[in-house]
Parts: sequence; C-alpha cells; structure tokens
Amino acid sequence: MSGQASYPESRKHVMDSFEFESGRVLENVTVEYVTRGIPKYDDDGNIINAIIYFPTLVGGHSILPKYHNIIKKFDFDVDEYFFIRIFSLGTPGSCSPSSTGLKHDFPSYTINDRVNFKRQFLAEKFNINKILGIVGEGIGGFEVFSWACDFPDEMEFIILLNSAYKIYGYAYATMKSLESMLDSSEDFYSEDYSSSLSLLSVTILRVLFMAYFPRNIIENLNNDELDVLMDDYVDEGLFVDIHDFKSRNDCILGFDVEDKLQNIKAKSLLLGTTGYLFYYPEKDLLPLGNLIKDSMIRLFETSKENYYDDPDNSQIIKEIISFLYQFK
Repeated sequence: MSGQASYPESRKHVMDSFEFESGRVLENVTVEYVTRGIPKYDDDGNIINAIIYFPTLVGGHSILPKYHNIIKKFDFDVDEYFFIRIFSLGTPGSCSPSSTGLKHDFPSYTINDRVNFKRQFLAEKFNINKILGIVGEGIGGFEVFSWACDFPDEMEFIILLNSAYKIYGYAYATMKSLESMLDSSEDFYSEDYSSSLSLLSVTILRVLFMAYFPRNIIENLNNDELDVLMDDYVDEGLFVDIHDFKSRNDCILGFDVEDKLQNIKAKSLLLGTTGYLFYYPEKDLLPLGNLIKDSMIRLFETSKENYYDDPDNSQIIKEIISFLYQFK
C-alpha cells in the first residue's frame, strides 16, 4: 500500500446553538468533521467503536499524519474502528471568528469549550455519549487531557504524542509574546483586513516556526536553507485568519490540568520524542507515570536527522498497534 493517504471529504453539521462557559450563546453553529471506518453497534443501537482524533496545530508537521493509513501497512485492520476527526471550535470550517464573520467579537473560549463543542456534536449527530478512545498530538492533545480529566467515564483509552498537560516555560513565554504583538496592532479591531495584519501574520508564523521542527534539524541547516524552509512554513500557515489565531492563542494560554490528572481513568498510552524546543519529555512525559494511574510511558529519539529525510515512525506505530489490540 502506498504511504500517501487519502482522506474522505469533510462534511458539515449545524447545531441549533452552543453555549460557551462565559454564558454567551451562538446559534446555527457549524461543525466540520470527517469519518473513516465502519461504526459498530451494541444491542441498544449505540456506536461502540468510535475513536476521536485531535491533530497538531499544523497538521503537515505532525509526526503521525494520517496515522490510521500508516497503521494499515502493518496489517492492522483499522476499519475495525470508526474514526472521527472533528474540526475544533475556533477552527475555519467549524464555528470560528472568521467563518462566522464575528472576528474580534467572537466569544472567548476555553479548552473546556472546545471539548464540550465536540461532545455536543457527537451526541447530536451520532447519539454518542461514550467513546472508545481519543488520540491527540501536540496542541491537539490539550483537548484529550481536558476531556479525560473532566469526563473520565466517557472513554476507555487515550493515546497522546508530544503533548504537555500545561502551558509553561518557552511555550508560555512565546505565546505571551504573540499576545503582546496582537494587542499592539491598531488594525486588529478594524472592520477591514489590512496589509499590516498580513505582515503581522508573517511575523507570528516566523516565531512559531521553531516549535515544529526538532532542534537537530534546525541546527544542521545553513542559513540559506533555513530561509527557504521558514518561507515555506510561513506560506503554508498564511491561510490562518489572524482573528482565529488570536482566539486560539488566548485559549491555549490558560491551559493547565496538572491538578486534575489523577481524575483520569482511561488506559493511557503516552508517547514522546526528544529534540523539540517546546516539548520536554523530562517534565512533560516522564512524570505522567506517577500522575496517571493506568498509563504506559514510551520515549523515542527523534527519527529525522535532516529535513528531507523520511521519518521512521515504525516503533511508535507498533506501540500504538500493540495498545489497540486490547480494544478489538
């Protein structure tokens, strides 16, 4: 089978309304989603094999892009599961500042709002109130942590890769810097999308660039190569509306579930890789073995030495397959 995966086309569902933690309510709320696999039902008609996937902020730089297709290469039948990717609250396609036209008037939202957005959608669209598992990577894992902490009886397992349980250190300092940059823009609250906002988007993306590549890759590039790679990254990210970015940045700045990790009941496979600037396995991964009751911790060395190398994620995939066999 080719390593190039093909996604089914996304679909949309409109919820009558959604209430934020702040108390604000939006009506006719759009949810974009993608499904893959075949749902299985119990005797009461409930779907019992749903797995919800939370990708990284920039999916093209994910360690596990289209991971269920990669698993197929190991003769593992992923069609045993019903995968659902739900585009998060605040994300274009789903209800967001840009898609609603509300821009800076869009309600402030939290990670909990994002979780409840998905929970409400699953209940309305699929009558799902309990899922088999949730899988998250990077920032996508923040919702996994929150869901498992606040609603511990709603899933049997979680799988997380390179996801911290709070914002601190370099990540916090970077996001606070981006917050200041956004707050300093006189055009952010104007009705028109000015050229200065486009330039601000470029600046923000150049700052975020460092978060998505292992340090050894950055250090092995000469400056000309680094310029090209950074420009490519900026070009890829320019589709993100500045209002969507700010609302998401504000949301992430408040993320911290350290005091709630003991609530997690789900079997947990917690994976990490070395070498990233914003992810420290010594603090973000290894302590979780003592903080989450039924957890397995696995740490891997960065698999890429150079940017154009194909990453070898086979060991990570094998760990996931071995873990999933418990839930067939």
